[in-house]
Amino acid sequence: MATRSRVTIREIQDERDPAFRAAYRLLRREFADAEMSPLRDWTNALRESRQGLWTDVAWHLLVAMRGSTVLAAASGSYLGNVHVGVIGYVAVRPDARSLGLGPRIRRALRRRFERDAERIDGSSLDAIVGEVKTKNPWLRTLVRREGAIALDFEYVQPALGHHLKPVPLTFYYEPLDRPRQSLDAAYLRRLLYTLWRRAY
Repeated sequence: MATRSRVTIREIQDERDPAFRAAYRLLRREFADAEMSPLRDWTNALRESRQGLWTDVAWHLLVAMRGSTVLAAASGSYLGNVHVGVIGYVAVRPDARSLGLGPRIRRALRRRFERDAERIDGSSLDAIVGEVKTKNPWLRTLVRREGAIALDFEYVQPALGHHLKPVPLTFYYEPLDRPRQSLDAAYLRRLLYTLWRRAY
């Protein structure tokens, strides 16, 4: 009996990589139009990275692949001025959800953020933040297993296009420097300002 090839996780470095558009298609199937960043934004981020443009924002797109098939994808950005990693999207194909690829690709993204913090700031990563639907079971897992704080305020993802509306979501903060039960309001304002100005 033939054995299936193992799943590998790698980072997309070039928009001409066939896995780039395959990853975007996978995420488009899992997220509503109002939640998806335009493909051109991702293309521009990859081009700027290849050209060596200096910035304290580092964007990543990871794929989990078996052979030439994209089974999962995750994107996110490191924001240097607040020392946090922002999870943009994580999606796994329905026929691959028993493989544990969601947590695995998210851990790989966290390792990229940790390297970004060391490379850009010479510091450690303070936290991982993200936005999820309130009823998403993944949020409960993050709170229970990773010590994340699901922040109790009315939060919306900014509109990602002129014809789109903001999306109500839950904002979470996963501290890595020390356990926390709450966040200082002034720090939260600075964090959200940075997120909305630099990650969107």
